[in-house]
Amino acid sequence: MREFHVVVTQDEEGYFVAEVSELSGCHTQAKSHDELMERIKETIELYLDVVEGQIPEEIKIIETQAALT
Repeated sequence: MREFHVVVTQDEEGYFVAEVSELSGCHTQAKSHDELMERIKETIELYLDVVEGQIPEEIKIIETQAALT
């Protein structure tokens, strides 16, 4: 299992934005928090597949919320 730290913020339009600290340029956004968590996991899997050529069997997300309005 690989763990990833995800910083979640909310922009001025109300969208939730997630950025993965350990993976440069790995981020996504969504209108709801639940949708955001699904999207960031898919984004991490795609990033690992493209950049590292493999996807770990299990991904654990450690979430930090910052500056939510």
